[in-house]
Amino acid sequence: MNNILVINAHEYYPFAKGQLNQTLFDEIVKKLSNKYDVKTTVIQDGYDVKSEQEKFKWADVVVFQTPIYWFSVPGATKKYMDEVYEHGVFFGGPGEYGEGGLMTGTKYMFSTTWNAPEDTYGNPDKFFKGKDLEEAIDHLHNTQKFIGMEPLKSFGAHDVIKNPDIDKYLNDLRKHLNEVFGV
Repeated sequence: MNNILVINAHEYYPFAKGQLNQTLFDEIVKKLSNKYDVKTTVIQDGYDVKSEQEKFKWADVVVFQTPIYWFSVPGATKKYMDEVYEHGVFFGGPGEYGEGGLMTGTKYMFSTTWNAPEDTYGNPDKFFKGKDLEEAIDHLHNTQKFIGMEPLKSFGAHDVIKNPDIDKYLNDLRKHLNEVFGV
């Protein structure tokens, strides 16, 4: 893996201005740029669909830095996927439903921010009923699987509104990037 596309998937709201997402995005780009060729997209700044498709074709890995709004990506990110993940370019190959992804050989990673506390995961008595982070975003993984991409271990920063701890998030992210990418 030499080419990495990093996508800042934040969507601005007055209550969610995106400073943490930008901080994590900047850290990912900085760390990965030390070892890999990196291109970026900031969805809320606008994009050209064909250019984005070319970035995906170029990339060995796509990293999504995204807040989780209502258990999914922001609406602008969903729209980005709707527009960029075009039939015949990203999917539509032969085979059964869900097996026609055309982005095979490409990996992806989700780096997420949540207001959910970390202890909410893996505990059968808490909200996610014992699910871990990967299971909580299974629907997002299915989207990438549908187009043929393969997952890398996801990252999560938790309790970001009630109990923000930027230093912890950055340290945890650096450890994660070292584990996944060797940087």
